[in-house]
Amino acid sequence: MTPGLMISAPASGTGKTVLMLGLLNALRRRGMDVQPFKSGPDYIDPGFHRAASGRPSFNLDAWAMERGRILTHVTAQPDADLVLAEGSMGLFDGVAHRGESGIGASAEIATLMGWPVVLIIDVSGQAQSAAAVARGFATLQPDLPFAGVVLNRVASARHETLIREGMERGGIRVLGALPRQGNITLPERHLGLVQAEETEGLQAILDHAGDFIGAHCDLDAMLGAAAARPLPPADPPTAMTPPGGRIALARDAAFSFTYPHVIDAWRRAGATILPFSPLADEGPDDSADCCWLPGGYPELHAGRLAAADGFRQAMHRFARTRPVHGECGGYMALGAGLVDADGQRHAMLGLLGLETSYHKRRMHLGYRRATPLAPLPGLGRAALRGHEFHYASILSEPDAPLAHVTDANGREVAETGSHRTTDGGGQVSGTFFHLIAPAAT
Repeated sequence: MTPGLMISAPASGTGKTVLMLGLLNALRRRGMDVQPFKSGPDYIDPGFHRAASGRPSFNLDAWAMERGRILTHVTAQPDADLVLAEGSMGLFDGVAHRGESGIGASAEIATLMGWPVVLIIDVSGQAQSAAAVARGFATLQPDLPFAGVVLNRVASARHETLIREGMERGGIRVLGALPRQGNITLPERHLGLVQAEETEGLQAILDHAGDFIGAHCDLDAMLGAAAARPLPPADPPTAMTPPGGRIALARDAAFSFTYPHVIDAWRRAGATILPFSPLADEGPDDSADCCWLPGGYPELHAGRLAAADGFRQAMHRFARTRPVHGECGGYMALGAGLVDADGQRHAMLGLLGLETSYHKRRMHLGYRRATPLAPLPGLGRAALRGHEFHYASILSEPDAPLAHVTDANGREVAETGSHRTTDGGGQVSGTFFHLIAPAAT
């Protein structure tokens, strides 16, 4: 097995992504081939990982994925010199109830794969006490491999000395110390980072991160701490059947939230992906037998989508006889209308009756388990696991419900998705959650 590390933290907003991107950039410039992964359901970070490493990054999710699927995603990637996985939220954070193979915590992935944890800690406003935090994380779960800590937002040389003294007393190895001055901020919007392909001067940001991390972290010590374990036995995962043999996939700044592992699984099953850009007024390739509209930011481009007559006409022709499915933003685009943050309504495709609004934002966030009430292309009525994250309010959802949906605690979710059959026998469907994997349990 390729040795690896899990980059994690006590909480969100502590500096995981800057450390991850800086390490990927710095090690790539050393000539190393590093395979990135993302623990949890984030669909923006993998794009930055790919830009920094030159390799596709894939999600590993203990709540939504069977153990066999996690292992398959890791072992299916080409050989690398090192694996770096970026955690989500805090190291042990997940949901209350177990899913396919755990609660969705980064610690579960690190333990399963034997990847020692590099914990980045925001040491603002504390000194020796930071060691108590680090020691708690290092010892809470005895079978969790732990490499050491990177100190973030260090105020001065004296501050660093005091913190290192506490870490030494606590038996915690310090792998780096990042000064508060000169630290890096990545541009954000309401669902997290601005997408990699939209980030102006991205390569310069990545190079800056690589220089910063390389100057203030002991890269050789980190490489020496990387490890893996022999893979545990696991049943083969439930098949991820593609929705068609030739899949027209919307792909541009408005429609980009597709999990890389889903597209990879479709390709490995023999499907051909045919990208098209609604923002460029393109429609789905007529040779496709299915059309998939991913999530993204349709609310930021609602005016252009409303004016894209070529896209609208092509989608209506396609949907007459073939299945079309939308996820979150793609679902909203399939609807009748979308009200933007300024209160202006924009006509969408009208293939479904859904009306949504961003004028009064309300956050919807969490894992979802769905049992379809109508067959989905390629998936039939098999139960699914996914994740929902958006700020849209539903004004109207008049079509037939698509699925019975519950959250990670088993509570019923009102956003069922919807579907309708077209005059020519095609089916249009949509959900507010993004598919991660078929459910085995």
